[in-house]
Amino acid sequence: MATGSISDFVNKAESVRGRAEVGSVESKVGAFVPRRDHNPRELKSWAKRTGFVSNFSGETVGSSSGRNESGGGLDLERGFRGGSGSSPKFEIDPVLGRTRPTGGAEIEPAGNGGVRSESEEAMRVESRRRRSEDEPVLGRDEERSVGNGGNENRNNGNGVMAVASGGEAKKMDQGEEMHLYPDGEEEPVHGGWGRPSAMRIGLRENLGFVPLIYYGLQHYLSLAGSLIFIPLIIVPTMGGTDKDTATVISTMLLVSGITTILHSYFGTRLPLVQGSSFVYLAPALVIMNAQEYRNLTEHKFRHIMRELQGAIIIGSIFQSILGFTGLMSLLLRLINPIVVAPTVAAVGLAFFSYGFPQAGSCVEISIPQILLVLMFTLYLRGVNIFGHRLFRIYAVPLSIMIIWTYAFFLTAGGAYDYKGCTSDIPSSNILIDACRRHAYTMQHCRTDVSNAWRTAAWVRIPYPLQWGIPIFHFRTSIIMVFVSLVASVDSVGTYHSASMQINLKPPTRGIVSRGIALEGFCSILAGLWGSGTGSTTLTENVHTINITKVASRRVVELGAVFLIFFSFIGKVGAILASIPLALAASVLCFTWALVVALGLSTLQYSRAASFRNMMIVGVSLFLGLSIPAYFQQYQPESSFILPSYFIPYAAASNGPARTGSKQLDFAINALMSLNMVVTLVVALVLENTVPGSRQERGVYIWSKPEDINTDPSSLEDYSLPRKVSRCLCRSNCLGV
Repeated sequence: MATGSISDFVNKAESVRGRAEVGSVESKVGAFVPRRDHNPRELKSWAKRTGFVSNFSGETVGSSSGRNESGGGLDLERGFRGGSGSSPKFEIDPVLGRTRPTGGAEIEPAGNGGVRSESEEAMRVESRRRRSEDEPVLGRDEERSVGNGGNENRNNGNGVMAVASGGEAKKMDQGEEMHLYPDGEEEPVHGGWGRPSAMRIGLRENLGFVPLIYYGLQHYLSLAGSLIFIPLIIVPTMGGTDKDTATVISTMLLVSGITTILHSYFGTRLPLVQGSSFVYLAPALVIMNAQEYRNLTEHKFRHIMRELQGAIIIGSIFQSILGFTGLMSLLLRLINPIVVAPTVAAVGLAFFSYGFPQAGSCVEISIPQILLVLMFTLYLRGVNIFGHRLFRIYAVPLSIMIIWTYAFFLTAGGAYDYKGCTSDIPSSNILIDACRRHAYTMQHCRTDVSNAWRTAAWVRIPYPLQWGIPIFHFRTSIIMVFVSLVASVDSVGTYHSASMQINLKPPTRGIVSRGIALEGFCSILAGLWGSGTGSTTLTENVHTINITKVASRRVVELGAVFLIFFSFIGKVGAILASIPLALAASVLCFTWALVVALGLSTLQYSRAASFRNMMIVGVSLFLGLSIPAYFQQYQPESSFILPSYFIPYAAASNGPARTGSKQLDFAINALMSLNMVVTLVVALVLENTVPGSRQERGVYIWSKPEDINTDPSSLEDYSLPRKVSRCLCRSNCLGV
């Protein structure tokens, strides 16, 4: 049809009808009564056929500009919404000018000044009543109209609305964008709101006690690589004994259990596990490889641990202030997938110099471990055993058990027995020159080198300040302040991805701020207990929710209770501490690669193929690796003292920054040698200065506080318990 007015065409058809005698008797149409057994958020048939897509709150909302109180009798917009799954189709008789549904009775148009029939008046009243009932549910507080080449869609008085088409983004009255695609396909909706959930167990499902135990253990076993392997790296570097490693592992289990329960009740209330994040691992290595600690022998472990505790507490206080004061809500305007993706990816890429160099010390164990975990996660991921994809869910614990058993047989079979050398390393080999070259291999490959089982107590309860009073220094505190900011950016991306996986409406900015504030408080607890790192949301948890299809809060909470219980049994930490170092490094190679993949997967919420986005991500990652390499090359004397894989973390003491203040020099050199900090700064600056549309940038769409008033059930899953909510009723910045 031409672009002319439909009303003109109808008037001409009326004049033709007036001159021609038509013998047919027009059938009257009864009042249109739409179906009531439907969910308003699932009405997408009209959007799919016309290509109409909105990118706000995950809901598809049509134009309401077709409201004409004195015009046409049939409101087709309400007809589309009020009908069942399929929308009615209308055509105009070229001779009579009547608007009629295909295969149905004709509808007499009410022209300007015409007289409406009783059926049309009833249809009009019913349409207005349905509109007033549906608007609060759909969240349509104000009328919105879609432009078509700069012109609004208009109702021509005959009940027919011209639907906009085209591939350009259309601006709404309130500044929101709606995108129309010629192929009629819907753009992925932020948060997945309105889609059928793929979870086997929902967020608030209450299962029996036995299923809760099973799924709780399943959830945490799939996160084994992220929960327990950080102490295996940091404690030996700090000069700790095997008993110290077991104690730190028990402390980490306790803190992870407590903070997970706190986050489940008072944080975002998403089923996310809190634990020692790899975000804190690199700065911890920087601090413990400072020059004044390299030659320290007496109480080295306790002194470095107290230094870490003080730095973590200061950085966590800053993170809590960021959340409780509402400053995080302002910062969220600068954070989007183009910032989160390279920052999280840089966290995993930062440890490439440690991963396989450590695993390569015992290739007969490390290579089978890497191949086995890849086989489970990639090649056998679709194999079902008793209705469960065990290889995909338990890839890490299964592979560890198999290769650990294999390493035990190698050790028992004498594969690492050398003449005159024993497994008591290194004390038995100090005076034997022939055993020194084999000491490294025995320490990384044998399963009996750890004496943690013999020295650890059966029952030991970790307690705050168990290593002593924390030490506070300006240089280390500044480092942890920036690291807590990186951890907050990491958690923001995890919140959004988790809400989409669970098919929840995105949280509000206040709810996100509440989660960040509680994470800061949980990190303060981690600093007081002395776990060596801060506590934050584990990025790998999104992958766990995806593969287990379990999103119940009760499952996560019961699993956290088991972590607390196991932390009291000292022998559990001792068993974990006795894992061969080569085996642990092999698992970490997979875990760090998973962190990189999860970080880059955040790009799916933006236009990943956009040249703008590709350049920002590419430049951020390259400079995030290259600039720290420049700072890390200034260590002329440390290469003879530290192992090669720790040299990159010695730049803080030997970097090029020389301001005259040793404290400030240490902080600048340390921050510029951290890959994730440099990547975050570069990505944050480029993303918020280079022009780009909201759709191209993939700006995170957070729900609005007024959504709770229009549809309280949409954000009920994030609401705090009633007693806590009453205490914080005036804290609008926390989403209460």
